[in-house]
Amino acid sequence: MTTLAERIEQIAKVPILLVGTDYDGTLSPIVENPMDARAHPEALVALRNLALLPQTHVAIISGRALRDLDKLAPLPDEVHLVGSHGSEFDLDFYEQLPPEKTDLRQEVHDRLHEFAAMDPGFYVEEKPGSLAFHYRKAPDEKAREVVREIERDPGGRAGVHVRHGKKVIELAVVETNKGEALEAIRHRVGASAAIYIGDDVTDEDAFASLTGPDVGVKVGGGETRAKHRIEDPDEAARVLAQLCEMRADWLNAAQFVPIDAHSMLSDQRTAALLAPGGRIVWYCAPCLDSPALFAELLGGPVAGHFTVRPVGDDSPGTQHYVANSMVVETKWRNVKLTDFLDCSAERTLQRAGRSDLVRIVEGTGEVELVFAPRLDFGRTPTSMHPRDSGLEIEDTFDPIVLFSPGIEWQIVQEGSHDTARARLKLDEQPLILELRYGTGTLRGRMGAAQERLVRTNRHWETWTESLRLPRVEKKLVVRSALVLKGLCYGPSGAIAAAATTSLPEHVGGVRNWDYRYCWLRDAALAATSLAKLGSFSEPIRFLDWVLGILDRHTSPERLHPVYTLTGRELPPEGEISELSGYRGSRPVRVGNLAANQLQLDVFGPIVELILVMMFRDAPLSSEHWRLVEAMVTAVSKRWEERDHGIWEVRTRRRHHVHSKVMCWVTVDRACTLADHYLGRPRDDWMGLRDRIREDVLHRGWNEEVKAYTATYNSEGLDAATLEIGLKGLIEPTDPRFVSTVERIQQELSLGPGVYRYRYDDGLPGFEGAFHLCTAWLVQALWLIGRKDVARSYFDQMIALAGPTGLLSEEYGPRTKRALGNHPQAYSHIGVIDCALMMDEDEG
Repeated sequence: MTTLAERIEQIAKVPILLVGTDYDGTLSPIVENPMDARAHPEALVALRNLALLPQTHVAIISGRALRDLDKLAPLPDEVHLVGSHGSEFDLDFYEQLPPEKTDLRQEVHDRLHEFAAMDPGFYVEEKPGSLAFHYRKAPDEKAREVVREIERDPGGRAGVHVRHGKKVIELAVVETNKGEALEAIRHRVGASAAIYIGDDVTDEDAFASLTGPDVGVKVGGGETRAKHRIEDPDEAARVLAQLCEMRADWLNAAQFVPIDAHSMLSDQRTAALLAPGGRIVWYCAPCLDSPALFAELLGGPVAGHFTVRPVGDDSPGTQHYVANSMVVETKWRNVKLTDFLDCSAERTLQRAGRSDLVRIVEGTGEVELVFAPRLDFGRTPTSMHPRDSGLEIEDTFDPIVLFSPGIEWQIVQEGSHDTARARLKLDEQPLILELRYGTGTLRGRMGAAQERLVRTNRHWETWTESLRLPRVEKKLVVRSALVLKGLCYGPSGAIAAAATTSLPEHVGGVRNWDYRYCWLRDAALAATSLAKLGSFSEPIRFLDWVLGILDRHTSPERLHPVYTLTGRELPPEGEISELSGYRGSRPVRVGNLAANQLQLDVFGPIVELILVMMFRDAPLSSEHWRLVEAMVTAVSKRWEERDHGIWEVRTRRRHHVHSKVMCWVTVDRACTLADHYLGRPRDDWMGLRDRIREDVLHRGWNEEVKAYTATYNSEGLDAATLEIGLKGLIEPTDPRFVSTVERIQQELSLGPGVYRYRYDDGLPGFEGAFHLCTAWLVQALWLIGRKDVARSYFDQMIALAGPTGLLSEEYGPRTKRALGNHPQAYSHIGVIDCALMMDEDEG
């Protein structure tokens, strides 16, 4: 027989756990005066901590009146308190009784008090739906005689329900029991399994309701339906503490793969993240900024995943991209899994609403499959049914099917969602799994998946072959370019900042943001890096996307800093309360309040992109010149205002030095473009450029700090001010720039990374070092002639890339863990720009 310790370990790992207990005799010892019963402190701590864990629910189901239970159990609101053996779920229960029940209760009340007057050892406990006659202190013979009389009348009256406990007989006018109460709560929370601990006869109803993976634990002696027994409340407290520790370990550690260990799949419409061990843990459809269908990344297994694993091989296997593509292979000893988002029909990549996630399994032995989609981040119940050659997800806005010929699926319910499981033995033919979003067809033919794999590989590899690559870190530059290409949204030309939302900048904290949108600044920088590598299609399509947005705005200075991938304004920032967050980092956010901020640095990167394209003889037009004029107009109207800056600090606006520098970049690059496009200078623009430059030089420098600081008249440093020399507002040899570089290196760098800033930004917690800031310091050190130091920082930065070459937003120098959304465009822009600078100089 399985021991209790083994069963505790097993049930601690179910997706949604319900923990139920009695109070008297379980959490507290039995005492003569019921109001003196105090729960074991260790038990209360365990229940409180369990209730605060994600996907974990706690209920105390007692024979006591709910009002008394509420006084005795100082627990958070997350704990369900149920009184009167399951009949009281609400404190105003008495007012909810119908008149006939109220009258019957009064009759029982009067009769029991007549019996209680016969001996001082009798006591009547008042409850809203029942009355309990206690006889613990009365002589045994007299107690037996009175109990027989009570069983006859009022216990024999119609509508009165009698139950016996330890030295107590209870008469209820509402028929219910602890088993029904436990089942009601199980249904309400969608529990996958329950554990119930109790000592009383009345707890047997709860034990009787347990099935399957559930666990019943009897406290003390006596006959029981529970499979396990412990001695007393002290041991019950230890069991609860053990369960709490195992549950927390499973939720907060074992299920959270390091952020940088994930690989990205892309079809330039959406993206999926693949964890080691063959698990799809993140997938939004039909668009990257749509709700997630698999969200284990942010909520554990209960939030949805798609798993393929060999039976009997618990290793995660090895994982790598296939050559220069976005196709990933996971290999175990006898099994190979190939994953990709289908890009075989290139003419369809610019069409929205369709995405095919293809998984090809080859090898020998048995494999286990788990298909656990969760609609709308798991907020909508997910049902599915089998069809010929696969499965269909029901009641969806767009059709979703899983093409899986030859597989017999077992569909089980986990909470409010269906999960499909299968186990089968591999043979000579590859096993094909195709998750098709946007079509309901399950037609297919043998060999088609392999053909699509070949064409998808060719799609990515042909593109990378067209790039002009530096000799410095060529392999990582290719992977970085592929990440940027993968973040491009084919149907519109937008470029997302990252593939995910809410991966934390501070684990366990609130610095969790949604980056699945297109920031004008971030996208322009990404497009510029691709243009420098010789790829012009993505920059041209992005500029066309910006023009489309501009056509909807009467004033370019009113552009938002960020839009959806389709070019619309972002929805209000919201929170997905159903998701527990990566390693408990809440809230999980959708939308981004930064859309309502003023960020004056967004115009410069767009104009600089057009200049880079012009110098590389890209096919520009008069529409792009119109865009340049619009950006300069925006700067001319607003450059003197305060803004929120590149880091989107959620405090009052300030005069950010970086924002002013990028306003200067806007006009400076426009002046150069005017010379080439118009064949003559724009004197008005040149005057504006000079005024902005003088303002920055005069007001941005802090003589005491010996650096250009984050904002005018401040002492805080900001790595973004390195752009003052990187963009040419001052010469790299200027002593003020050299001093700024030195001060930032001294104050903001730690280990292999550079922090954005260290000043108070109004948010709790501390973020990690920012990879783009490290890249800026690398370039700044290189420009001022400290190339050995620059190369050392660069080598340390690229060493932080994950096993498949991807970089997240940040790195924790103290925790030595990747932080932030993943993969992040900024980080890969930094890799490309550093490598190009070093290559150009060394060449």
